[in-house]
Amino acid sequence: MKKFLLFIFFWGAVLFALYWHLLGPVNNSTEIKIFTIPQYQAGFDVIKELKEKGFIKNTHAFEFMMNVFAPGKKIESGGFRLSGNMSAQDVLYKITNRPDLVWVTFAGCLRKEQIGEILADALKWGGDELLKWNTVYTNSKSEYKEGVYYPDTYLLPIDESGEQIAGRLITRFNEKFAPLADKFIAKNIKWTTGLKIASLIAREAAGQEDMRFISGIIWNRLDIGMPLQIDATMQYTRGKDKSDRWWGSIDIKEKQNDSPYNSYLHKGLPPTPICSPNIDYIEAVLNPEETPCLFYLHDGNKQIHCAETYEGHVENIKKYLN
Repeated sequence: MKKFLLFIFFWGAVLFALYWHLLGPVNNSTEIKIFTIPQYQAGFDVIKELKEKGFIKNTHAFEFMMNVFAPGKKIESGGFRLSGNMSAQDVLYKITNRPDLVWVTFAGCLRKEQIGEILADALKWGGDELLKWNTVYTNSKSEYKEGVYYPDTYLLPIDESGEQIAGRLITRFNEKFAPLADKFIAKNIKWTTGLKIASLIAREAAGQEDMRFISGIIWNRLDIGMPLQIDATMQYTRGKDKSDRWWGSIDIKEKQNDSPYNSYLHKGLPPTPICSPNIDYIEAVLNPEETPCLFYLHDGNKQIHCAETYEGHVENIKKYLN
């Protein structure tokens, strides 16, 4: 019996030593580091990266443990808070559960409520946090009400508040805008004015190929005191349409709505931007294409057609839209 116990103790010690050698903590460090799995994982070897970043000791042992304890378990893209004193089992548990940071992408020129909906879905916000995003976090300053929540891809901590997230997006906007600040000053254009125009360009242009052209027409209208007559400002006023869509079509009745954003009834720019444009549209404000045109439309193929007069615009409507 004594020999049997010694045998068990010996092999138990061997197995424990082997486990510790292959799957134990890499070191005693409690420093938290972010292990990032890219948004698009093609060609990314998670286990190899864990070894190279110093979070596991042995790739083969970790892969074996993963096949035993988490077979077929999908590893999500995102960021995971790991430390050197975590065992391989702890690391496996972390990376096969919800990331501590998630990838969130804002594409196009979105109004803040749209951004809030994307954040609420990605970060699992409740209704109260989304409401605060729309009414509190994005109203810290009058100039931050709209337009400064920069469209980009972010790796966002799931435990940050909406207020902190808003700060991140504003910081990204400031970083992108900083190289252009002196150029706006040189042309005597307030940055808030530039951002309003950029948001209009972004919502009106069919693509980046005609954004400078749209910029030129908007500046032409502003220079002669002509109402901008841009549907996108009315879309902003209305919010979602009856189909629960943002930026739906506008009918004639809605163009009589006496909103400060009604660019058919009121001259000049709207009170705020109507969405958050990227840097390309902001640069287009500084570099408008010279054109004598005051009117424009896009045909069914998104090709732009312009006219110097309203009569010419009517002819273009008949030719390209009817």
